[in-house]
Amino acid sequence: MPTPPLAIRLHEGDGVVIARTDILPGTPIPGETVAAASRIPPGHKIATRAHAPGEPVRRYGQIIGIATKPIAPGEHVHSHNLGMGDHAKDYAFAREARPTDFVAEPATFQGILRPDGRVATRNYIGVLTTVNCSATVAQYVADAFRRNPFTGHDPLADFPHIDGVVALTHKTGCGMSDDEPLRILRRTLAGYAMHPNFAAILVLGLGCEVNQIPGLMEQGALDGKPRVRAMTIQATGGTPKTVAKGVEFVREMLADANAQGARTAVPASHLCVALQCGGSDGYSGISANPALGAASDLVVRNGGTVILSETPETYGAEHLLTRRAVSEQVGRKLVDLMEWWEEYTRKNGGELDDNPSPGNKAGGLTTILEKSLGAMAKGGTTNLVEVYRYAEPVTAKGFVFMDTPGYDPVAATGQVAGGANLVCFTTGRGSVYGCKPTPSIKLATNTPMFRRMEDDMDINCGTVIDGDETVPQCGDRIFRHMLAIASGERTKSEQWGFGAEEFAPWVQGATM
Repeated sequence: MPTPPLAIRLHEGDGVVIARTDILPGTPIPGETVAAASRIPPGHKIATRAHAPGEPVRRYGQIIGIATKPIAPGEHVHSHNLGMGDHAKDYAFAREARPTDFVAEPATFQGILRPDGRVATRNYIGVLTTVNCSATVAQYVADAFRRNPFTGHDPLADFPHIDGVVALTHKTGCGMSDDEPLRILRRTLAGYAMHPNFAAILVLGLGCEVNQIPGLMEQGALDGKPRVRAMTIQATGGTPKTVAKGVEFVREMLADANAQGARTAVPASHLCVALQCGGSDGYSGISANPALGAASDLVVRNGGTVILSETPETYGAEHLLTRRAVSEQVGRKLVDLMEWWEEYTRKNGGELDDNPSPGNKAGGLTTILEKSLGAMAKGGTTNLVEVYRYAEPVTAKGFVFMDTPGYDPVAATGQVAGGANLVCFTTGRGSVYGCKPTPSIKLATNTPMFRRMEDDMDINCGTVIDGDETVPQCGDRIFRHMLAIASGERTKSEQWGFGAEEFAPWVQGATM
């Protein structure tokens, strides 16, 4: 097998290449007419031509920033000489939308068929809280059914088709305005309450909070649902009585939930996949993200749904998605989101280029434009069919976008509330994110990190960087792993019990 190149050129029009490995000063870059002027860390950028101050710098054939000082060929290109700048974007609404090439015989997985026809990938009983004030009591209820791997005690031993009882608590629900922040919280909680991966739900409140149970039940259309029970600590008579009553409800639901948990072959059109990236690095847009994009195309071609989110991490790349929108109306929804986020960050004394974290920058990403161009590759190449608000139910089939912050737990919480029954999460620095009730598959962008954190990573996409696999081959491997996980195989984060603490609804507005 040929030796992988020292640096990676992504587009013939780029003014930079990406170091595949640590490059020492004076090292000639094969295929380019430059030598490294200084040490270039893995995943970082090397200028292949001179750039004058104010001149755009391109990667992926797209502008990732503006030179803030003269950049000579062979120089390290990063925060010291590259910054943000305004440039025109041609949205070209719907110009590149094409008919989807659906597969003749869709793939299948072993799913859990609910009475209403929806399909689950896991089978949990959940305890949701209206407010942080009921969090501890909710946890006591779930703890009564917790398996203990050290003592062997298993309260669910007689119910093998139940994946667990989980309390999903949060830090808000009161001291908030009775408008959009409350609507977002209720939409999120209702989305979880009706998620197919829950066989039954207990909604637990304190009693005097802003997020009153009747309002939640009405907004979420939860009234009359036999699988949903609600109570407050104040009306029930305090902590011990509420815990006892909550445990009693769960016990009543165990037999039915277990009976619902048997798996059967279902088409892959029932997959609804949340696309996430966190701890991104300079390799994310080269290996794991485009490979996940190839897998996303396979999900869509099999009739399923993929949800791209993290609006601030799409900023600067939205013009590539509007071209794939099925209509100008859908494309303009995305542009409207970007304008809202510009105003939102401005109002709060920030800017969207604040998004790349110290870890992102250490991994080679410089601006939000560069990060976004790599992140959007997760969405593949099919048409953008719809744009949703945070935690709004996703009903369309195909590639869709949901408005969320870039912060991973908040973003994924919105996607799962929208109905995602699988999460695929790419990471270059090494995220250990997990999600209940939806399994989270972790995809490493590079082989060294995968080997260092193999107890947390599910798939190594560093094979693309190493030259051992093409992006389509890696994408096919990811798709097959999706089917296996959806059929009940455990992810690494599930093996370690991740997922309850990561529930994080988007908090907007002042805390009062």
